[in-house]
Amino acid sequence: MLMTPDIVIIGSGMGGASLAAGLAGSGAKVLILEKGERLADTPETRDPRAIFQRGFFRPKEVWYDAADGSAFNPGNYYYVGGNSKFYGAVLIRYRAEDFGVLEHEGGISPAWPFGYDAIEPYYSRAEQLYRVRGELGGDPTEPYHSVPYDFAPVPDERPLAEVRARLAATGLHPASLPLGVDIEAWLKRAQTPWDAFPDTRAGKMDAETCGLASALEDPDITIETGAEVQCLVAGADGRIDHIVYSQGGETKTLSPKIVVLSAGAVKSAAMLLASKDERHPNGLANASDVVGRYFMNHNTTAMIAVDPRFRNDAVHQKTFGLNDFYLSDGKGGRPLGNIQLLGRVSGPVMKAGVPLAPEWSLSWLASHAVDFLAMNEDLPDPESRIFVDGERVVLQWKRSNMVAHQKLIDAMKERLRAAGFPIVLTKPFDRRTPSHQCGTVRFGSDPATSALDTNCRAHDHSNLFVVDASFLPTSAAVNPALTIAAQALRTADHMIATGFAA
Repeated sequence: MLMTPDIVIIGSGMGGASLAAGLAGSGAKVLILEKGERLADTPETRDPRAIFQRGFFRPKEVWYDAADGSAFNPGNYYYVGGNSKFYGAVLIRYRAEDFGVLEHEGGISPAWPFGYDAIEPYYSRAEQLYRVRGELGGDPTEPYHSVPYDFAPVPDERPLAEVRARLAATGLHPASLPLGVDIEAWLKRAQTPWDAFPDTRAGKMDAETCGLASALEDPDITIETGAEVQCLVAGADGRIDHIVYSQGGETKTLSPKIVVLSAGAVKSAAMLLASKDERHPNGLANASDVVGRYFMNHNTTAMIAVDPRFRNDAVHQKTFGLNDFYLSDGKGGRPLGNIQLLGRVSGPVMKAGVPLAPEWSLSWLASHAVDFLAMNEDLPDPESRIFVDGERVVLQWKRSNMVAHQKLIDAMKERLRAAGFPIVLTKPFDRRTPSHQCGTVRFGSDPATSALDTNCRAHDHSNLFVVDASFLPTSAAVNPALTIAAQALRTADHMIATGFAA
């Protein structure tokens, strides 16, 4: 007979895997339930036509738009390691200012319930866990680091070194991105970018290869794949009494001491809403009515800078970014956001967005271009939210701060032209691109306005934690993966310090 685990973690993405790593060696018996399986190393994993044109790895899933009821494929992934299997591996800290109140063009980004100093040691631990490559001193907005990076940054390829120098000559401060990539191992498998390409344990430092691998060194921590959780059931005392899940066509239940939801910002919120009962008619952990609300998804636009005299034969490209417009517009105005290189946008990749164009012409364009991502903060709004309608997930995304987003694009266009790129093409990303979804089960100090406390424990259920991008009260304007991992490690320390009291 199998022993009931002390802790069940639902999901093996950045939150769940990092939490498990933080619990390793604690003596707790931990079971991770993962809906997906491990990614198989097939030829499609490094085939841009399969990935971008045919959507080979996209899940057979639809969500629905609240405005018109239309269905769309959301582009979230269900594998061991979650969405991190496809991420760009940018493991950057929120800026220290992101933890305080920031006034944007589109409104206020509120303060966190604690400051940067409270999470800084966990950022350092997360950087070590995910073997981040980086360097300090190049980014004027870089917050304090108590521990330097263990590994040197991924070097620029020749064309990118030229672009970095051109941009620096305009007065900008291009700085090496902190990356979770063993570049030699990645390129040994195949000469491709890593951004949006799935990792089959071939060099990307993702939730499976780092967080989960570290956790599973502890024999008390195990994972079951193909395990899809159906609902959580609360008892009369308010605690989560048991989990109902399906595996191999069989319905199963578990009653652990602690339940951790780490299914992602949309699916964790949907699980809580779908688990409503007579005592919790608005869903679990939702006395505050914030579950599903405050959905945020970065405003993102691809920028392709073209110079017919420039020759780009780079393979991966994604090595530096710019935060010159992060805390202001560069002229004393309000914050705009972050600019970073995209993974190499080749002709086959580009054709996915312009299917009628001949691929050869797109390849010619790509060979004379360099690709950037413009990204800015989506501000929290209670009416930006997800609902559940039976088994359907319904998204009502109210974009915010778009004036600042356009100003960021315009400012970068001006600098790119000054750097010798006379043509700058742009393409915004839409709802099919999960650009760092977050905020749907926000944490805070006040149970009236938050679902979780500052350790990610539900205010309404003493043995329920939500540890993934759901907890984020603000989206900031940088990639959130490292912040999710850092908070997961912080939550693990809290669990251990309190003796797994629930």
